[in-house]
Amino acid sequence: MDFFSIASGSSGNCICVGDDSTHVMIDAGISGKRIEAGMNQYDYTTADMAGLLVTHEHSDHVAGLGVISRKYHIPIYATAGTIRAIRSMKSLGAIDDTLFHVIKADEDFSIGSLNIHPFKISHDAADPVAYRIENTKSKVAVCTDLGYYDGYIVENLTNLDAMLLEANHDIHMLEVGAYPYPLKQRILGKYGHLSNEASGQLLSQVLHDNIKHIFLGHLSHENNYPDLAYETVRLEVTMDKATPYSGSDFDITVASRSEVSERVIV
Repeated sequence: MDFFSIASGSSGNCICVGDDSTHVMIDAGISGKRIEAGMNQYDYTTADMAGLLVTHEHSDHVAGLGVISRKYHIPIYATAGTIRAIRSMKSLGAIDDTLFHVIKADEDFSIGSLNIHPFKISHDAADPVAYRIENTKSKVAVCTDLGYYDGYIVENLTNLDAMLLEANHDIHMLEVGAYPYPLKQRILGKYGHLSNEASGQLLSQVLHDNIKHIFLGHLSHENNYPDLAYETVRLEVTMDKATPYSGSDFDITVASRSEVSERVIV
């Protein structure tokens, strides 16, 4: 299975996952032109995608959905609440209703050779989910936009070969930054985003000997730096006395908001 990020950040998100026979895209929060250019870097095209999995309806996850749907007619998979919210977004333009496929959290479905498991996340959206994607050989997950994690999230991120995990903000940068107080409280709250520290603490609970790569994603442009996210997450893993691992034991990289990541093969 191969796995790469075309864009990941508060300004737009689009991830590609697949194997020799089936590829899917998770979110389309950037322009169709950028998505196609990102696919082309690894000799794919947007038209190669067998499905588009939507996590939730915020614009940094669906801004390109209307254009993509009209040009390529790719089936769109999302929860009923997310689909209702998307249909109400005039900025996306008309989307053919026949492209929508309703999914439910914790109910697996298949697209080609891929088995997909949506799981609930805590975020201020209509009905958000993250995705765990498997074939007969490998397991990966994309998990961003969650205000907190619990045993349910840990269970869904267990025994993966690779993942993209949110490390949205540095708490101190957010607290002293220019954001209005209500926005700061939203980000820090139960339905907001994972901090660098929380991301590292979550990661330390799901690491195992055979995990091959971790992308840190959905970084805030205003309240984080890639190097800060990377070092904080690694430090949290190293400091966790309940795990035998050090942060330096694993291949961890930060997915960029503006550049296509490396392609990870698992």
